[in-house]
Amino acid sequence: MSRAPNPLPLSTTQARQIWLRAQRLDTRAPFGEGARAVAEAIAHLGYVQIDTINVIERCHHHILFSRIPSYRRADLRQAQSVDRSVFEYWTHALSYVPSNDFRFFLPAMREHRREGHRWYASVTPADTRKVMRLLRAGPLTIRDIEDDVLTEKEHLWQSRKPSKRALQLAFYTGVATVSERQGMLKTYDLMTRHFGWDKLPKPASAKEITAYLLDRALRSQGAVSLDSICHLDAPSKKAVAHLIASRVRRGELVPVGIDGAGKQEHWAQPAALEPAEVSPDLVHILSPFDPLIIQRKRTNLIFGYNHLFEAYVPKAKRKLGYFALPVLVGDEIVAALDLKTDRQAKKLLMQKWTWLGVGKKTAGRKELKQKIEDELDRFERFQLAE
Repeated sequence: MSRAPNPLPLSTTQARQIWLRAQRLDTRAPFGEGARAVAEAIAHLGYVQIDTINVIERCHHHILFSRIPSYRRADLRQAQSVDRSVFEYWTHALSYVPSNDFRFFLPAMREHRREGHRWYASVTPADTRKVMRLLRAGPLTIRDIEDDVLTEKEHLWQSRKPSKRALQLAFYTGVATVSERQGMLKTYDLMTRHFGWDKLPKPASAKEITAYLLDRALRSQGAVSLDSICHLDAPSKKAVAHLIASRVRRGELVPVGIDGAGKQEHWAQPAALEPAEVSPDLVHILSPFDPLIIQRKRTNLIFGYNHLFEAYVPKAKRKLGYFALPVLVGDEIVAALDLKTDRQAKKLLMQKWTWLGVGKKTAGRKELKQKIEDELDRFERFQLAE
């Protein structure tokens, strides 16, 4: 039996540059503009997380803005509701995913249809029949259902409306999809009608889903670990590990040892290891749900930055602020800004500015601050647009 090759050593600087190139944060406008850019960005990243917090613009718009400088909210609506190039479903969280990847989610939909969904165990057959009758008549929002009798919540984020729970169950089973969003108000439609299908596509096999998970991570992360590939998806790790070993034997992947990673193994495609430099003038104000930030341990390993999400932390105990946004300058996270959009006064409010990493150094601080403030002007225009 041949021995696995020794890991190729990578400094954290090299790992940062590889990851930034994979995330397309190494250049200003990697995807162009318009709805096509939205579809291409989501296809490349694999998913863009959706979240309800709107102290600034919601994270799905923010993540796209970070990679599409000319981004408008209408571009995402066009991609979802008109072009139908993206759709909503659960990855590690509720997300936009490419419609071309639909078949990889079908087995999960079928499992929910067969075995139910633990979050919606209280949905009754009568609730389902009522919602399906309304859906067959045409698309609807929860506001269109006026005769619900409110019930007790089973957990904090659950609706008290039985029909909303039934709609959400139909969403997870693949019977319905979100055909449009206005803010966080969702319009549901039958999946087949929305996409113009006579029937659902053929679902991917377990083997194909494993390859999909690995390829998605390699494309958007550059150097990957089992944890980064299977983020909040531990059951997939065994199959992914077998596939990685097979690709290493074929020379399609090489083991890499990232400085400070200890025993945690990483792998990359040989082409991803080519030298990559990021312009020191590039500035990105990132969402805490950005793919570069959401995997906290990975971000800490590669950037030396442990993001604190403090929206649910008592005010007196916060260090960075209610909704702090990491600031990426070149290939370093140099600050965290706690911002709030005052939509009535039409301005962006600075709650707190915290210098981090090289940003703590006084040398070059004035120039660095000016770069960030220039980007803040652009960020404010995005917040207040449309």
